[in-house]
Amino acid sequence: MRFVRLTLILSVVLGLVASANAQAESTDENERLIGFWEQCDTPASLPETVEIGLVASITGPISFYGAPQEDGVVMALEEINASGYLGESTLSVIVEDSASDPTYSEAIAAVTKLTEQDDVTAVLGPTLSSEAFAAAPVAQENQTPILGLSNAAEDLPQTIGEYYFRALMPESTMIPYTVDASQGYAALEQVAVLYGDDDDFTLSGYDAFIDALLDSDITITREETFQRGDTDFNAQLTNIVSDEPDAIVVAALAAEAVPIITQARSLGFTGPIIGGNGLNAPGIISGAEADAAGVLVGTSYHPSSTDPLTARFTADFQERYGYEPDQFAAHAYTGAWIIATAIRCADSAERDAVRDALETQITDFASPIGAFSFDENRDPVYPRLLQEVQDGQFVVVEREDEAPALQDTN
Repeated sequence: MRFVRLTLILSVVLGLVASANAQAESTDENERLIGFWEQCDTPASLPETVEIGLVASITGPISFYGAPQEDGVVMALEEINASGYLGESTLSVIVEDSASDPTYSEAIAAVTKLTEQDDVTAVLGPTLSSEAFAAAPVAQENQTPILGLSNAAEDLPQTIGEYYFRALMPESTMIPYTVDASQGYAALEQVAVLYGDDDDFTLSGYDAFIDALLDSDITITREETFQRGDTDFNAQLTNIVSDEPDAIVVAALAAEAVPIITQARSLGFTGPIIGGNGLNAPGIISGAEADAAGVLVGTSYHPSSTDPLTARFTADFQERYGYEPDQFAAHAYTGAWIIATAIRCADSAERDAVRDALETQITDFASPIGAFSFDENRDPVYPRLLQEVQDGQFVVVEREDEAPALQDTN
């Protein structure tokens, strides 16, 4: 396991310390496009340094998702510290690489280290839903708030407990929108379904797709399965293509999605390929190249947005790292600001106080993914959009004007 400690008191931050308090008192909204500056007072009771943890698959096949998450969190913390958002306290992050370990032991060890040895205030991550099912219970047992940045499997908060929150919609919320928007956009009548049957995330995606397709009166011509690590999908796809579906629905992670896309095209399928959240990474496009054209996927963030906060995040991220941020970077950046906001509003680095602030304070939080709230299940609510790969990039083809209404099932 790679243990990397990133204490974000960098020279650039040190150079801005003298002006941080002035920035925090400024009323210039252009300088503070994110954060609860007015809703919660500047904290006065925090320790000199507050530590949080990040668990992400920064190396290995899942680095499609994990590496941008690290970049998003680091960028957010530098802004938080430079702006004086936590008063005179500095927010630092201990980064742990779960290394795409298929046994999830790296993620478990990372959360154990962060919550028991490092005594962090909160944890961000891990990257995969299966990692979260395995490792987040450690945070729950140690009564440490943990915010999943990219966990979309069904029932995670209910399974793990009251210390688990997530920043990414479950597939059961995003996929019905994806199917509905895709049906209107691509005139779907019948589709085939291909899904991974050995992963919590892909199984949740499969269940959500089946329910949404049936609700939309779309005929399912065939269902085929695969497992993580598979590379040859020609047998399944030959069966699928022979039925001449209007689209192929795929519940997969990026490592399997790329060869599924390329092999479907090589067998002559030219229609839309509709994916769950696993197909949101730009690595899908770079891996499948021209074959990725026609991939449709629901998401929460797109760099073309003219929203001032989204545009600023996109430009600053690209200037800093030299590549365009994706949904995973945007959620990680937002998640770090949400944790910082809970600390600010609680005026405390105590775990229970931060957990309570996450539950009670984070409503209509302006962010690069839109107005963000937690519902009664600690799942997120924010606006959704449908994007399609066109000419080597994701293009928005349908967008919600606002987030779905919060539902109260109590």
